[in-house]
Amino acid sequence: MAALGIIPGMKDDVASTLPLADVHRVVMDASALACHAHAALALVVETEGSTYVRSGAMALFDGPDAQVGWLSGGCLEPDIEARALAAAQAGQMDWMEVDTRDDEDLLSGSAVGCRGRLTLALLPLAQLRGWGEAVKAWRGGADLQLTLQPAAQGRVAVGFGQARWELPSAPVPQAAQAGAALLFKAPPQVVLFGAGPEMPLLLPLLRNAGWMTTLVERRPRWSPTAQRPLPADDWQASTPATAAALPALATADAALVMHHNFELDREALEILAATDIPFIGLLGPHRRREDLFRLLPRSATSALGKRLRSPVGLDLGGHGAHAIALSIAAQLQAWHHGRTA
Repeated sequence: MAALGIIPGMKDDVASTLPLADVHRVVMDASALACHAHAALALVVETEGSTYVRSGAMALFDGPDAQVGWLSGGCLEPDIEARALAAAQAGQMDWMEVDTRDDEDLLSGSAVGCRGRLTLALLPLAQLRGWGEAVKAWRGGADLQLTLQPAAQGRVAVGFGQARWELPSAPVPQAAQAGAALLFKAPPQVVLFGAGPEMPLLLPLLRNAGWMTTLVERRPRWSPTAQRPLPADDWQASTPATAAALPALATADAALVMHHNFELDREALEILAATDIPFIGLLGPHRRREDLFRLLPRSATSALGKRLRSPVGLDLGGHGAHAIALSIAAQLQAWHHGRTA
């Protein structure tokens, strides 16, 4: 959901509302690990009309053909990559405007087929020392403001969270001369109680959709191994009963209960009933939920209330681990973005 705010110290005539940045976690992760000597971030500062992305979207270019993230359907990326890598090599911030609003742009040039305009800031990562620490703070749950403000002649002040830089810059386009500011909300967090056949499929879907994941599982059969890695951001070898004090439970946006084990699911539901987590999903049919509720204290079932989605997942059709993983990821995506789910 969109968030607005004011940047302290910004002039009244500067656009000071902060649109929620349309940022993908995979790009942020990659930017923190990039080979900064020849890497650049392409940041969407402003959009107008019909565009593939909105303000705050990013793509990382880390050398020829090393790209993470997309700013168009693929038509614009070759030109953006060339300009971004040139900015990285020069160690200078650059700007790029892509305007496809005219009739001839529908069938000529990039033939992107959209009537819109993008203003991009191309940021050479070698000049942003400490960028990785800022990304780490964001991954850890901090909302961060990113600001771009023209400074002295030929320079732009860049801020991201507590980090501040002043970069040499190509001429600033009209659309950014008043400055730009974006709010990067911390990524949503989900705690998953129980591994199983869906987990190797579900975790990448959640990560690519932007979620930070904590897996609570201690059964040896489902422990991550080299042969069966489970790509969660954090793995806690714990039972539900001993997971009540996990810091992740205090900050989670969602929790999923999917042990395929009746007693472990009961323990997890009782623990989650005492939290404020707004989305709690339970794997399994209605009858199983009713059986679980008969063994839970009435205070727990009452506390779960409308927060509990059971059976979790959208009814997309299909059976098996792939269909279940996709249905759960789709429901979390819809819920996180304010859709009915």
